[in-house]
Amino acid sequence: MIKVNNLSKRFNDFIALENVSCSIGSGCIYGMVGSNGAGKSTFLRALTGVYQPDSGSITIDGEPVWDNPNVKHRIAYVPDELYFLGGSNLKRMKKMYAALYPDFDANRFDELCSMLELPKNKLVSQFSKGMRRQAATILALSCKPDYLFFDETFDGLDPVMRNFVKKLICEDVIEREASAIITSHSLRELEDICDQLALLHKGGLVLESDIENLKTAQFKIQIAFHEPFEQSKFEGISISHFEKNGSVANMIVGGDKNAIVEKLKAMNPILLDVLPMTLEEIFTYEMETLGYTFQIEGINEGSDKK
Repeated sequence: MIKVNNLSKRFNDFIALENVSCSIGSGCIYGMVGSNGAGKSTFLRALTGVYQPDSGSITIDGEPVWDNPNVKHRIAYVPDELYFLGGSNLKRMKKMYAALYPDFDANRFDELCSMLELPKNKLVSQFSKGMRRQAATILALSCKPDYLFFDETFDGLDPVMRNFVKKLICEDVIEREASAIITSHSLRELEDICDQLALLHKGGLVLESDIENLKTAQFKIQIAFHEPFEQSKFEGISISHFEKNGSVANMIVGGDKNAIVEKLKAMNPILLDVLPMTLEEIFTYEMETLGYTFQIEGINEGSDKK
């Protein structure tokens, strides 16, 4: 169990994280999205003990992470900016990881290298971006850690390889009851793999929910009437977004779907459609409700990374 309590981290005048709190259980894939510069990488570096928190606490199974080798042996971290030993090939990287991680599975590493057709004698510096990402991922998985942290782990991978890496992560989580945290600036990358999703914005955790709850808690309504109407017509219905074009209104509604639809039918509309929502729409409207505007891939273009 990972417990983060009021975590804050500042770099000079820049607040990277501010009072972030969350709990992440075993056997869970936890996705964190946010625009570039939102604090995702800083969050993972604090969780892995790379950064010391300015305030707040981080514990894994009750033990603090900072300056604690016993906890760090149970963590594998694939950062956004990958690091390999200078002049190394995968054979050398395998030896290094085996020396650092007591449970490193050399056979699994060899098997994954063969499956991905990664040459073990070739210098890693001569690998493509996608090959380097694959190499870092299978090194982490071969450590057989209890906690896996991936920062933009699908960056540089083609669609087929992305699905394969997702499959490998899921297998680890299911078979060993490991926990994985995956950050991304793309909701599309995380929607089909994560159990929980969190939104980090300007260093703060502004939204966190189970995927299924997100998808079922809200729905979209298209409705129209013969007579003119405004949002006030729907008093008693929880509406997080209302937009009217001509005689047709689009609403994002929360609550008991069946009860709300029956209530709307009783108003004798000339049009009533209940439509599914994508996670992109859900996050966008949730942020509007919270009074935030932000940019995120899949919704808008991302901002420059800080």
